[in-house]
Amino acid sequence: MTPHNRAEKGQIAPIVLAPGDPARATLVAERYLESAHLVSDVRGMNAYTGLYKGTPVSVMGTGMGGPSAGICSYELFTAYDVATIIRIGTCGGLVPSIEVGDLILALTASTDSLWAHQYNLKGTLSPACSADLLFEAARIAEEQKVRTHAGMVFSSDLFSSYNALGADSWRGWAALGALAQDMETYALYATAAWCSKRALSILTMTDSCTSGTGFAPEMRVPGLYPMIELALELAHRSA
Repeated sequence: MTPHNRAEKGQIAPIVLAPGDPARATLVAERYLESAHLVSDVRGMNAYTGLYKGTPVSVMGTGMGGPSAGICSYELFTAYDVATIIRIGTCGGLVPSIEVGDLILALTASTDSLWAHQYNLKGTLSPACSADLLFEAARIAEEQKVRTHAGMVFSSDLFSSYNALGADSWRGWAALGALAQDMETYALYATAAWCSKRALSILTMTDSCTSGTGFAPEMRVPGLYPMIELALELAHRSA
């Protein structure tokens, strides 16, 4: 056990799906996993382990923001011998070509966070996903006929709507190629690199910063199903 996870050793599968929202972890467990059982609920971060097509898979909420995702992923990698974490999150789109409901495969992440300062590097860390996971996810998405985009995401400590720098502060990142903004991918990728483990962030674009459009309230949950199904199939094939 760890300060943030009460699961015993062996109760967490080698591959974990990691939504920010703990309720999404419950959704995945109840809708998609066979024989799913709750293994931890410390601080409401529900974690379940079950089977998907016979493959052991765990799903655990990480909370909002890079520090929370970083703590959860570090403990999973180091205390529970997790080999792979697949983030299943939401994001704001930064380019007009990305439509509401499209999926983004985060190739790399930029940030305004100080997360990487702990490594005492003499430069700027730009952590990337595990390439094999991205390539396989792209193949599965093509099979499932799901619209996807691959590229850089911007992981911010600030929620765009509450940013004192102004509602248009994202435009500089978009000009440099960021496809979307989330809060957790950078910390996950940096932690995976530090721990020599695998990670991929798959994001559903739920709200567009360029057009102001977004999912209708009734689509906030079912609109995430394609992302979840892609991640589960990736977990099954990559285990």
